[in-house]
Amino acid sequence: MLLDSVLLLTSDPSSIYYIHPSDTSSQLVSVNLMEMFMNKVVFVDGSLPKPSSDSVECKPWERCNDLIISWLLFNLDTTIAKSVLYYSTAREIWKDLEDRYGQTSGPQLYALEHHLSEITQGTQNIAEFYTDIKRIWDEIHSVYPLPSCTCNQCTCNLTQKIHKMQQEQRLIQFLMKLSDDFSNVRSNVLMMQPLPSVNQAYRLLVQEQ
Repeated sequence: MLLDSVLLLTSDPSSIYYIHPSDTSSQLVSVNLMEMFMNKVVFVDGSLPKPSSDSVECKPWERCNDLIISWLLFNLDTTIAKSVLYYSTAREIWKDLEDRYGQTSGPQLYALEHHLSEITQGTQNIAEFYTDIKRIWDEIHSVYPLPSCTCNQCTCNLTQKIHKMQQEQRLIQFLMKLSDDFSNVRSNVLMMQPLPSVNQAYRLLVQEQ
């Protein structure tokens, strides 16, 4: 009965304890950790603590925890990985890394914002320019991520509102920095209600080009 329950937890793709075969591949590559975690972030942020040893979830939890530790160690610099090697949970490793490296770097943020303020389309085509400005946005987000509600009881949708504000800000930045060749499309996009996402605006500009 216990074995059947464990198998049910680990073989159901909708279960938090499900591990896809590709997740344990020996051919690991360095990827964005948030993409890698997917629905396993609860093992890192502490919202799914280790079940008691007599719980049917204990072994599946330990298996997922060990897997995420291997992901973290693989993606860390060798020296940093050695410094967290003896932690027993992914949460402990993540908390240690947050304490050491989680503070916003003022000079780095300044450099990125300065680059963003100066970048323009110039002679680039739309795809090239969008790739460059999106890279800056992504780097800024990694240094200075948006706040999000973690209480699980929020009813004001603050996180969604902040995200919407960020998307509208990016849209305006993107349109401001386009060459005058796209002034008509820019005006049309700004007249839309509600404003499109920056990705939708990008697709419209590519079609115009």
